[in-house]
Amino acid sequence: MIDRTAFAVWYRRNRDRSRTLFDLVASDAYYSQPIDLRHPIVFYEGHLPAFSFNTLVKRGLGGASIDPRLESLFARGIDPSERSGAGQGGPASGVRFVSGVQGSPRVSEDSAESGVRFQWPSRAEVQQFGEEADRRVRDALMAADIDRRGDPLLDRAEAVFAILEHEAMHQETLLYMWQRLPLEQKRRPLDYRPRVDGEVPNQEWIDVPAGRATLGVNRDALPFAWDNETPSRVEDVTAFSIERHDDTNAAFLEFVEAGGYRNERWWRHEDWLWVQKERVQCPLFWERRDGTWHWRGMFDIVPLPPAWPVYVSHAEASAYASWRGLRLPTEAEFQRAASGNPGDGERLHPWGDASPDPAHGVFDFASWDPEPAGSHPAGRSAWGVDDLVGNGWEWTSTTFSPFPGFRPIPSYPEYSADFFDGEHFVMKGASPATAHELIRPSFRNWFRARYPYVYATFHCVRDLR
Repeated sequence: MIDRTAFAVWYRRNRDRSRTLFDLVASDAYYSQPIDLRHPIVFYEGHLPAFSFNTLVKRGLGGASIDPRLESLFARGIDPSERSGAGQGGPASGVRFVSGVQGSPRVSEDSAESGVRFQWPSRAEVQQFGEEADRRVRDALMAADIDRRGDPLLDRAEAVFAILEHEAMHQETLLYMWQRLPLEQKRRPLDYRPRVDGEVPNQEWIDVPAGRATLGVNRDALPFAWDNETPSRVEDVTAFSIERHDDTNAAFLEFVEAGGYRNERWWRHEDWLWVQKERVQCPLFWERRDGTWHWRGMFDIVPLPPAWPVYVSHAEASAYASWRGLRLPTEAEFQRAASGNPGDGERLHPWGDASPDPAHGVFDFASWDPEPAGSHPAGRSAWGVDDLVGNGWEWTSTTFSPFPGFRPIPSYPEYSADFFDGEHFVMKGASPATAHELIRPSFRNWFRARYPYVYATFHCVRDLR
């Protein structure tokens, strides 16, 4: 039995939060592109309502168009490949995007040979389209036949769950973009006060005995799961030891000061080429000012908080672990550390079966920045490991790939399949900007090894002998 009111409330909550996020951006930044491998900001304000409308109303229910041009323009918002430049699924094939001026609609021009020109719509036009898309989606949620048994898109209201979780995921990736905007192009909330206090926790090693870990979930066990989460599988995990706490800025600073970014020895070949080409010298969230390290917060530059978990790319996390003679956990080891029990069975969450709560960790948009590692002991796992969910996604060493029996999800068939390329790595857990609806043990996030913008940290592991 579907709950239409709950769907409508969830949809409105998503849309209200998205509008709040876009309202943080100054008008002169609306057509800017703060991350090269993402679309300009204007695209995403249109993409979120367009995806919901296209998926549920047009494809799922066969509804009439609002504006075919805008529905196509804002159809797909996936990160492009680092090799492709302009990107996959972009709004105009072959068009490259260039900077605009003073908030006017950006014009981009293709190569001289093609002569293709493209202009983004005005913000008023984007918002008008979004309002009509929202109206039709809300009407569908309350009155349309959104749960049709046997229908590829509507069976168990699949399209509804897909659009709801899709927007929640994009809200986090929007913040990755906002993080890179100049401070003067963001409207700072009056209550913004990053928690920069806190002592660096004493790092300890926690032994996790051999056991079994459940990866993924069977489709009929949850109201909804993405295709890469299914079907369920069980893996045997040998005994290992894991750090109690995330590796902090203070710990990673030792790697930086030891010349870690200047020594090829610690890096995979392709990662070392990236370090050299991009002249990477420190985590992207760090800045050197007047001879001291600072953290680029969402709305302020603050002295580097030593107790915060370090946010780095997979390449940097892996190099750091190698420097210490350690490694990153596999996806199965993470699952064993997060959900395993000293007795039989597994927990739903590290802290138990209770629903995610602010006491358990830093997630669900509770903070614009991280908080000191280990500051939420109520979220500790059965083994005593902290922050496995919240305060930053957790990098694993597992390449993102399908589980045996994988089938693309009909409502969004390219969601996972386009990224089974051997270049993306699984992340688990949650960050401060991860919606609570996405906090489930089967959920898998993923990014390329050298994508440095994500709110991602790590626990190191070592084999038990």
